[in-house]
Amino acid sequence: MKATEQLNEFGQSLWLDNITRKMLDSGQIQHYIDTHSVTGLTSNPSIFDKAISTGEYNESIKAHAKSDASSEEIFFDLAIADLRRAADLFRAIHQRTGGVDGWVSLEVSPLLAHDTAKTVEAAKAIHARAGRPNLFIKIPGTPEGLPAIEECIASGVPVNVTLLFDADQYLAAADAYLRGIERRVAAGLNPAVGSVASIFISRWDTAVTSSVPSELENQLGLAVGLETYRAYRDVLASDRVQRLENSGARVQRLLWASTRTKDPKASDTLYVRGLASPLTINTMPDVTLEAFFDHGEVGDQLARDGGDCDAQFDRFAAAGIDKKALAHKLQEDGATSFDDAWSDLLSKIDTQRKAPSTNGPSDS
Repeated sequence: MKATEQLNEFGQSLWLDNITRKMLDSGQIQHYIDTHSVTGLTSNPSIFDKAISTGEYNESIKAHAKSDASSEEIFFDLAIADLRRAADLFRAIHQRTGGVDGWVSLEVSPLLAHDTAKTVEAAKAIHARAGRPNLFIKIPGTPEGLPAIEECIASGVPVNVTLLFDADQYLAAADAYLRGIERRVAAGLNPAVGSVASIFISRWDTAVTSSVPSELENQLGLAVGLETYRAYRDVLASDRVQRLENSGARVQRLLWASTRTKDPKASDTLYVRGLASPLTINTMPDVTLEAFFDHGEVGDQLARDGGDCDAQFDRFAAAGIDKKALAHKLQEDGATSFDDAWSDLLSKIDTQRKAPSTNGPSDS
Protein backbone atom coordinates (compact mmCIF):
# COMPACT_ATOMS: atom_id res chain seq x y z
CA MET A 1 0.00 0.00 0.00
CA LYS A 2 1.37 3.39 -1.01
CA ALA A 3 2.07 5.97 1.70
CA THR A 4 -0.57 8.29 0.27
CA GLU A 5 -3.23 5.62 0.72
CA GLN A 6 -1.94 4.81 4.20
CA LEU A 7 -2.20 8.45 5.22
CA ASN A 8 -5.72 8.64 3.87
CA GLU A 9 -6.72 5.54 5.85
CA PHE A 10 -5.05 7.11 8.89
CA GLY A 11 -7.73 9.79 8.69
CA GLN A 12 -5.91 12.65 6.99
CA SER A 13 -7.01 14.08 3.65
CA LEU A 14 -4.43 14.75 0.93
CA TRP A 15 -5.18 17.76 -1.22
CA LEU A 16 -3.28 19.04 -4.24
CA ASP A 17 -1.95 22.58 -3.95
CA ASN A 18 -1.98 23.35 -7.65
CA ILE A 19 -4.27 23.78 -10.65
CA THR A 20 -3.73 24.69 -14.30
CA ARG A 21 -5.84 24.33 -17.42
CA LYS A 22 -3.24 21.90 -18.76
CA MET A 23 -3.56 19.67 -15.69
CA LEU A 24 -7.31 19.53 -16.22
CA ASP A 25 -7.10 18.89 -19.96
CA SER A 26 -4.44 16.19 -19.65
CA GLY A 27 -6.29 14.29 -16.92
CA GLN A 28 -3.47 14.78 -14.42
CA ILE A 29 -5.78 15.88 -11.61
CA GLN A 30 -8.07 12.90 -12.25
CA HIS A 31 -4.96 10.70 -12.19
CA TYR A 32 -4.03 12.03 -8.75
CA ILE A 33 -7.56 11.28 -7.54
CA ASP A 34 -7.42 7.74 -8.92
CA THR A 35 -3.89 6.76 -7.87
CA HIS A 36 -2.59 9.18 -5.19
CA SER A 37 -5.62 9.32 -2.85
CA VAL A 38 -6.07 13.05 -3.53
CA THR A 39 -9.46 14.21 -2.25
CA GLY A 40 -9.37 17.99 -2.73
CA LEU A 41 -7.50 20.93 -4.19
CA THR A 42 -6.29 24.40 -3.23
CA SER A 43 -5.13 27.36 -5.28
CA ASN A 44 -3.67 30.80 -4.62
CA PRO A 45 -2.57 33.86 -6.62
CA SER A 46 1.01 32.56 -6.92
CA ILE A 47 -0.21 29.33 -8.52
CA PHE A 48 -2.27 31.17 -11.12
CA ASP A 49 0.54 33.67 -11.72
CA LYS A 50 2.89 30.82 -12.63
CA ALA A 51 0.26 29.09 -14.78
CA ILE A 52 -0.50 32.24 -16.77
CA SER A 53 3.24 32.76 -17.29
CA THR A 54 3.42 29.48 -19.26
CA GLY A 55 1.23 30.87 -22.02
CA GLU A 56 -1.40 28.14 -21.78
CA TYR A 57 -4.11 30.74 -21.19
CA ASN A 58 -3.08 33.06 -24.02
CA GLU A 59 -5.96 32.27 -26.37
CA SER A 60 -8.58 32.61 -23.64
CA ILE A 61 -7.09 35.94 -22.62
CA LYS A 62 -6.92 37.14 -26.23
CA ALA A 63 -10.65 36.39 -26.57
CA HIS A 64 -11.21 39.36 -24.27
CA ALA A 65 -9.05 41.69 -26.38
CA LYS A 66 -11.95 43.85 -27.51
CA SER A 67 -14.01 43.61 -24.34
CA ASP A 68 -14.30 46.20 -21.61
CA ALA A 69 -13.51 43.60 -18.95
CA SER A 70 -10.75 44.47 -16.49
CA SER A 71 -7.76 42.19 -16.01
CA GLU A 72 -9.27 41.11 -12.69
CA GLU A 73 -12.57 40.21 -14.35
CA ILE A 74 -10.72 38.20 -16.99
CA PHE A 75 -8.79 36.39 -14.30
CA PHE A 76 -11.94 35.35 -12.47
CA ASP A 77 -13.46 34.19 -15.77
CA LEU A 78 -10.47 31.88 -16.25
CA ALA A 79 -10.13 30.80 -12.63
CA ILE A 80 -13.81 30.09 -12.04
CA ALA A 81 -13.99 28.03 -15.24
CA ASP A 82 -11.05 25.92 -14.04
CA LEU A 83 -12.29 25.60 -10.46
CA ARG A 84 -15.73 24.51 -11.67
CA ARG A 85 -14.13 21.70 -13.64
CA ALA A 86 -12.00 20.72 -10.66
CA ALA A 87 -15.01 20.85 -8.32
CA ASP A 88 -16.86 18.49 -10.64
CA LEU A 89 -13.96 16.02 -10.49
CA PHE A 90 -14.20 15.97 -6.69
CA ARG A 91 -18.02 16.05 -6.53
CA ALA A 92 -18.37 12.29 -6.00
CA ILE A 93 -15.97 12.46 -3.03
CA HIS A 94 -17.88 15.44 -1.66
CA GLN A 95 -21.13 13.52 -1.86
CA ARG A 96 -19.69 10.26 -0.51
CA THR A 97 -18.25 12.00 2.57
CA GLY A 98 -21.38 14.03 3.24
CA GLY A 99 -19.61 17.28 2.43
CA VAL A 100 -16.60 16.67 4.68
CA ASP A 101 -14.11 16.25 1.81
CA GLY A 102 -13.89 16.85 -1.91
CA TRP A 103 -13.43 20.63 -1.79
CA VAL A 104 -11.61 23.06 -4.07
CA SER A 105 -10.61 26.62 -3.12
CA LEU A 106 -10.52 29.98 -4.88
CA GLU A 107 -9.25 33.17 -3.25
CA VAL A 108 -10.80 36.61 -3.23
CA SER A 109 -8.51 39.38 -4.41
CA PRO A 110 -5.70 39.59 -1.84
CA LEU A 111 -5.80 43.34 -2.27
CA LEU A 112 -8.99 43.23 -0.19
CA ALA A 113 -7.24 41.59 2.77
CA HIS A 114 -7.63 44.71 4.90
CA ASP A 115 -11.13 45.67 3.73
CA THR A 116 -13.80 43.67 5.54
CA ALA A 117 -16.88 44.89 3.66
CA LYS A 118 -15.40 44.42 0.18
CA THR A 119 -14.05 40.97 1.12
CA VAL A 120 -17.55 39.85 2.13
CA GLU A 121 -19.07 41.29 -1.02
CA ALA A 122 -16.48 39.61 -3.26
CA ALA A 123 -16.71 36.25 -1.47
CA LYS A 124 -20.49 36.09 -1.83
CA ALA A 125 -20.34 37.11 -5.49
CA ILE A 126 -17.62 34.61 -6.43
CA HIS A 127 -19.31 31.71 -4.65
CA ALA A 128 -22.67 32.47 -6.26
CA ARG A 129 -21.07 32.83 -9.68
CA ALA A 130 -19.15 29.57 -9.42
CA GLY A 131 -22.30 27.66 -8.58
CA ARG A 132 -20.57 24.68 -6.99
CA PRO A 133 -21.41 23.43 -3.47
CA ASN A 134 -17.86 22.13 -2.92
CA LEU A 135 -16.06 25.43 -3.53
CA PHE A 136 -14.36 27.18 -0.64
CA ILE A 137 -13.72 30.91 -0.81
CA LYS A 138 -10.30 31.66 0.63
CA ILE A 139 -10.17 34.63 3.00
CA PRO A 140 -7.00 35.65 4.87
CA GLY A 141 -7.18 35.30 8.65
CA THR A 142 -5.90 38.84 9.15
CA PRO A 143 -7.52 41.03 11.82
CA GLU A 144 -9.64 42.66 9.10
CA GLY A 145 -10.41 39.28 7.57
CA LEU A 146 -11.87 37.76 10.76
CA PRO A 147 -15.17 39.68 10.72
CA ALA A 148 -15.44 38.90 6.98
CA ILE A 149 -15.05 35.20 7.79
CA GLU A 150 -17.79 35.40 10.41
CA GLU A 151 -20.13 37.24 8.03
CA CYS A 152 -19.52 34.82 5.16
CA ILE A 153 -20.11 31.77 7.35
CA ALA A 154 -23.27 33.38 8.75
CA SER A 155 -24.38 33.91 5.15
CA GLY A 156 -23.74 30.26 4.28
CA VAL A 157 -20.59 30.80 2.20
CA PRO A 158 -17.98 28.02 2.83
CA VAL A 159 -14.61 29.51 3.77
CA ASN A 160 -11.00 28.37 3.66
CA VAL A 161 -9.27 30.65 6.17
CA THR A 162 -5.79 31.21 4.78
CA LEU A 163 -2.53 32.83 5.94
CA LEU A 164 -2.62 31.49 9.50
CA PHE A 165 0.74 30.92 11.13
CA ASP A 166 0.32 29.90 14.76
CA ALA A 167 -2.10 28.66 17.41
CA ASP A 168 -3.24 32.17 18.37
CA GLN A 169 -4.12 33.05 14.79
CA TYR A 170 -5.86 29.69 14.40
CA LEU A 171 -7.92 30.26 17.56
CA ALA A 172 -9.01 33.68 16.29
CA ALA A 173 -10.10 32.11 13.00
CA ALA A 174 -11.93 29.29 14.79
CA ASP A 175 -13.75 31.83 16.93
CA ALA A 176 -14.83 33.78 13.84
CA TYR A 177 -16.13 30.57 12.28
CA LEU A 178 -18.02 29.57 15.41
CA ARG A 179 -19.58 33.02 15.75
CA GLY A 180 -20.88 32.70 12.22
CA ILE A 181 -22.35 29.26 12.95
CA GLU A 182 -23.90 30.48 16.20
CA ARG A 183 -25.65 33.24 14.26
CA ARG A 184 -27.07 30.65 11.86
CA VAL A 185 -28.32 28.49 14.72
CA ALA A 186 -29.94 31.51 16.38
CA ALA A 187 -31.64 32.41 13.08
CA GLY A 188 -32.94 28.87 12.57
CA LEU A 189 -30.71 28.31 9.51
CA ASN A 190 -28.82 25.15 8.54
CA PRO A 191 -25.54 25.31 10.52
CA ALA A 192 -23.71 22.80 8.30
CA VAL A 193 -21.40 25.28 6.54
CA GLY A 194 -18.00 23.91 5.54
CA SER A 195 -14.72 25.53 6.55
CA VAL A 196 -11.04 24.78 6.99
CA ALA A 197 -8.32 26.74 8.79
CA SER A 198 -5.01 26.72 6.89
CA ILE A 199 -1.79 26.84 8.92
CA PHE A 200 1.37 27.65 6.95
CA ILE A 201 4.29 25.53 8.13
CA SER A 202 7.51 25.62 6.10
CA ARG A 203 7.83 29.41 6.09
CA TRP A 204 8.70 29.27 9.78
CA ASP A 205 11.85 27.29 9.09
CA THR A 206 12.80 29.41 6.09
CA ALA A 207 12.49 32.53 8.25
CA VAL A 208 14.92 31.34 10.95
CA THR A 209 17.31 29.18 8.95
CA SER A 210 20.21 31.65 9.26
CA SER A 211 19.43 32.64 12.85
CA VAL A 212 19.48 29.35 14.78
CA PRO A 213 22.08 26.64 15.46
CA SER A 214 22.11 23.66 13.11
CA GLU A 215 20.38 21.37 15.60
CA LEU A 216 17.30 23.62 15.49
CA GLU A 217 17.06 23.85 11.71
CA ASN A 218 13.77 22.61 10.23
CA GLN A 219 12.28 22.13 13.70
CA LEU A 220 10.23 25.28 14.27
CA GLY A 221 7.52 24.58 11.70
CA LEU A 222 6.75 21.17 13.17
CA ALA A 223 6.73 22.60 16.70
CA VAL A 224 4.20 25.22 15.59
CA GLY A 225 2.18 22.41 14.04
CA LEU A 226 2.15 20.53 17.34
CA GLU A 227 1.08 23.60 19.29
CA THR A 228 -1.68 24.38 16.80
CA TYR A 229 -2.87 20.78 16.80
CA ARG A 230 -3.16 20.94 20.60
CA ALA A 231 -5.27 24.08 20.29
CA TYR A 232 -7.37 22.42 17.58
CA ARG A 233 -8.10 19.37 19.71
CA ASP A 234 -9.03 21.64 22.62
CA VAL A 235 -11.48 23.50 20.41
CA LEU A 236 -13.04 20.25 19.16
CA ALA A 237 -13.50 19.04 22.75
CA SER A 238 -15.00 22.32 23.98
CA ASP A 239 -18.59 22.61 25.20
CA ARG A 240 -19.11 25.37 22.63
CA VAL A 241 -18.32 23.12 19.67
CA GLN A 242 -20.21 20.16 21.06
CA ARG A 243 -23.33 22.28 21.54
CA LEU A 244 -23.12 23.41 17.93
CA GLU A 245 -22.50 19.89 16.69
CA ASN A 246 -25.63 18.86 18.55
CA SER A 247 -27.47 21.41 16.39
CA GLY A 248 -26.02 19.93 13.20
CA ALA A 249 -22.90 22.06 12.76
CA ARG A 250 -19.73 20.81 11.07
CA VAL A 251 -16.19 20.79 12.36
CA GLN A 252 -13.88 23.41 10.90
CA ARG A 253 -10.99 21.13 9.97
CA LEU A 254 -7.35 22.06 10.39
CA LEU A 255 -5.36 22.20 7.15
CA TRP A 256 -1.57 22.03 6.92
CA ALA A 257 -0.40 24.37 4.14
CA SER A 258 3.03 25.37 2.82
CA THR A 259 4.27 21.79 3.24
CA ARG A 260 6.91 21.69 0.51
CA THR A 261 10.36 21.31 2.06
CA LYS A 262 12.46 24.36 1.19
CA ASP A 263 15.80 23.15 2.61
CA PRO A 264 17.50 20.81 0.11
CA LYS A 265 19.36 19.15 3.00
CA ALA A 266 16.12 18.06 4.68
CA SER A 267 13.73 15.26 3.76
CA ASP A 268 11.47 16.17 0.86
CA THR A 269 8.53 14.71 2.81
CA LEU A 270 9.42 16.31 6.16
CA TYR A 271 6.13 18.18 6.64
CA VAL A 272 3.95 15.32 5.44
CA ARG A 273 5.45 12.63 7.64
CA GLY A 274 5.72 15.01 10.58
CA LEU A 275 2.11 16.24 10.52
CA ALA A 276 0.16 12.98 10.35
CA SER A 277 -3.08 13.56 12.26
CA PRO A 278 -6.69 12.41 11.82
CA LEU A 279 -9.45 14.87 10.92
CA THR A 280 -6.92 17.19 9.28
CA ILE A 281 -5.80 17.96 5.74
CA ASN A 282 -2.36 18.24 4.20
CA THR A 283 -2.32 20.23 0.95
CA MET A 284 0.87 19.88 -1.07
CA PRO A 285 2.27 20.79 -4.49
CA ASP A 286 2.86 18.14 -7.15
CA VAL A 287 6.53 17.64 -6.29
CA THR A 288 5.80 16.87 -2.64
CA LEU A 289 2.83 14.68 -3.50
CA GLU A 290 4.90 12.67 -5.96
CA ALA A 291 7.76 12.32 -3.48
CA PHE A 292 5.46 11.07 -0.74
CA PHE A 293 3.76 8.68 -3.15
CA ASP A 294 7.14 7.34 -4.25
CA HIS A 295 9.04 6.96 -0.98
CA GLY A 296 7.08 8.56 1.84
CA GLU A 297 6.37 7.07 5.23
CA VAL A 298 3.46 7.78 7.54
CA GLY A 299 4.80 9.12 10.82
CA ASP A 300 3.41 8.80 14.31
CA GLN A 301 0.21 10.67 15.05
CA LEU A 302 0.74 14.16 16.40
CA ALA A 303 0.61 14.25 20.18
CA ARG A 304 -2.77 15.37 21.48
CA ASP A 305 -1.07 17.43 24.21
CA GLY A 306 1.43 19.14 21.91
CA GLY A 307 4.30 16.80 22.76
CA ASP A 308 7.58 18.65 23.18
CA CYS A 309 6.51 21.86 21.43
CA ASP A 310 6.85 24.04 24.54
CA ALA A 311 10.37 22.76 25.19
CA GLN A 312 11.21 23.43 21.56
CA PHE A 313 9.93 26.98 21.81
CA ASP A 314 12.15 27.51 24.85
CA ARG A 315 15.14 26.45 22.76
CA PHE A 316 14.21 28.86 19.98
CA ALA A 317 13.65 31.66 22.49
CA ALA A 318 17.14 31.00 23.87
CA ALA A 319 18.41 31.38 20.31
CA GLY A 320 16.77 34.81 20.10
CA ILE A 321 13.58 33.92 18.21
CA ASP A 322 10.46 35.85 19.28
CA LYS A 323 7.77 33.43 18.10
CA LYS A 324 4.81 35.76 18.57
CA ALA A 325 6.45 38.61 16.71
CA LEU A 326 7.57 36.26 13.96
CA ALA A 327 4.03 34.89 13.54
CA HIS A 328 2.76 38.44 13.02
CA LYS A 329 5.54 39.19 10.53
CA LEU A 330 4.95 35.97 8.60
CA GLN A 331 1.27 36.77 8.21
CA GLU A 332 2.04 40.30 7.02
CA ASP A 333 4.75 39.05 4.65
CA GLY A 334 2.42 36.34 3.34
CA ALA A 335 -0.25 38.91 2.56
CA THR A 336 2.32 41.07 0.78
CA SER A 337 3.56 38.06 -1.22
CA PHE A 338 0.04 37.29 -2.40
CA ASP A 339 -0.49 40.98 -3.24
CA ASP A 340 2.66 40.94 -5.38
CA ALA A 341 1.66 37.72 -7.17
CA TRP A 342 -1.82 39.14 -7.76
CA SER A 343 -0.50 42.36 -9.24
CA ASP A 344 1.95 40.42 -11.39
CA LEU A 345 -0.66 38.06 -12.80
CA LEU A 346 -3.04 40.95 -13.60
CA SER A 347 -0.18 42.70 -15.37
CA LYS A 348 0.53 39.56 -17.39
CA ILE A 349 -3.13 39.26 -18.34
CA ASP A 350 -3.20 42.89 -19.45
CA THR A 351 -0.03 42.43 -21.53
CA GLN A 352 -1.26 39.23 -23.17
CA ARG A 353 -4.66 40.73 -23.96
CA LYS A 354 -3.03 43.62 -25.81
CA ALA A 355 -0.37 41.52 -27.59
CA PRO A 356 -0.78 40.77 -31.32
CA SER A 357 -2.23 37.32 -32.08
CA THR A 358 0.38 34.62 -32.68
CA ASN A 359 0.45 30.90 -33.19
CA GLY A 360 1.97 30.42 -29.75
CA PRO A 361 0.84 28.29 -26.85
CA SER A 362 -2.89 27.71 -26.59
CA ASP A 363 -5.13 26.52 -23.78
CA SER A 364 -7.38 24.66 -26.18
